Amino acid sequence: MAALEIPLANPTGSPKHVSSDYYYKIPARPIYKSYPIYAPGHEPPGYMDWLKQREPQVIWDDAGHRPTLEKEADWIKAGEIVFDAPTGFQGVRAVVTASDVQNPRWWASVGAQFAKDGTLPGYRYVIRKKAQVEVGSLSCASCHTRLMPDGTVIKGAQGNFPFDRVLGFIFRTAPPQAMMDVRLGNYRLYGAPWLNPDPQARLLQMSLDEIASAHEAIPSGVQARHRSSPFYPVQVPDLIGVKDRHYLDRTGLQPHRGLVDLMRYAALNQGGDDLASFNGFVPDGLPDFKTLPPPDKLDPFRTQPDRYTDEQLYALALYVYSLHPPPNPNKFDAEAARGQRIFNREGCAGCHTPPLYTNNELTLAEGFTSPPGAEQKYDILSLSVGTDPNLALKTRRGTGYYKVPSLIGVWYRGMFGHSGWCATLEDWFDPRRTRNDYVPTGFQPYGTKTYAVKGHLFGLNLSAEDKKALIAFLKTI
Repeated sequence: MAALEIPLANPTGSPKHVSSDYYYKIPARPIYKSYPIYAPGHEPPGYMDWLKQREPQVIWDDAGHRPTLEKEADWIKAGEIVFDAPTGFQGVRAVVTASDVQNPRWWASVGAQFAKDGTLPGYRYVIRKKAQVEVGSLSCASCHTRLMPDGTVIKGAQGNFPFDRVLGFIFRTAPPQAMMDVRLGNYRLYGAPWLNPDPQARLLQMSLDEIASAHEAIPSGVQARHRSSPFYPVQVPDLIGVKDRHYLDRTGLQPHRGLVDLMRYAALNQGGDDLASFNGFVPDGLPDFKTLPPPDKLDPFRTQPDRYTDEQLYALALYVYSLHPPPNPNKFDAEAARGQRIFNREGCAGCHTPPLYTNNELTLAEGFTSPPGAEQKYDILSLSVGTDPNLALKTRRGTGYYKVPSLIGVWYRGMFGHSGWCATLEDWFDPRRTRNDYVPTGFQPYGTKTYAVKGHLFGLNLSAEDKKALIAFLKTI
């Protein structure tokens, strides 16, 4: 575990994770049977009354409840249960509540969309106590479920639920006395106090309205996930095909050599790395961020930690490995064939190498130099493509590198660039994006009226016809 992650760009802040002994003393989280959430007006008649009559049903825990686990297909099916299983509930890491999803104003305010069957993808009702219907959130599916324009759902793809707009809604409707809790909660997610100055420190001075506005600037498909920043958010990754990726995270934070690495990554990102010490800063150590209470003591300023069992993590990893892209509606026609020739002519395959359309290497963030010996440990290109370096240099995910992304599935993805500044491929290949008067079509950093999306200049000087052909090819991958 000590060498699991690539050291941060400022290695002083590299995390020291809790011991194995501590980790396995943390209670295993039970997985309850869950039920679909419907948009207002789409619920079956009497649905909520029916839910209130359901008995709590534990599907999987460490006390004898478990699904059938005999064949590999059983494990994959069980992994989907873990993928869909919420980790947050009413009052405990709650992001969405039952009153929210039953309120048309909430849907309109946050811009949430429903699938063709009327359900809210990635979120489920859970009965943990009879007659008490809760919304379960913060599952893997919450961030990695994509709703397509025709209402179909792609599980494991880049999610496009408006997560940060939901946070903005929460902050705007919070009472004034909650301001300090909101400030501390945001700093818990993003603080990096070993940096001088810490770019996240202003969160401790911002008003509720300002914090809400910072999150509302982040579009669907991009997220200020923990260890990143609302000022430097992350394009939500597509998990389809992750089996073939050698690094996890936009910053290549964790090398990925097989199932066990993905299991550890899932464990850390579902609460484990909030227990780590980042040069003395412990995210779950509210209110002082330094002292981590033992796992059997509940601090009133933080939630009781829980974890997946190793069986659940193994099943989850198998499920993620089993994911395949949906059928591609874009045909490889004459224009796409011409685009493929342009792709090869322009040298795109050097970094986006077929058949994975990535060379699985890391590139330097602008201004960062690899420390001695890094090239022998990791697959590093000794060049920078010049994109915004802040995510890689000023956050708790910042390794100083960006990984070369795969282009497979770009036809169903959006918000391009590691912080999702450009909504479409057409925007990404528009040379105007590098100008200081450019207004991004995706993420526009909080407090800016314009923003130059610099770097990755490849393809910007192509003719309009060549760009069109290149994009046609990319959409067939």
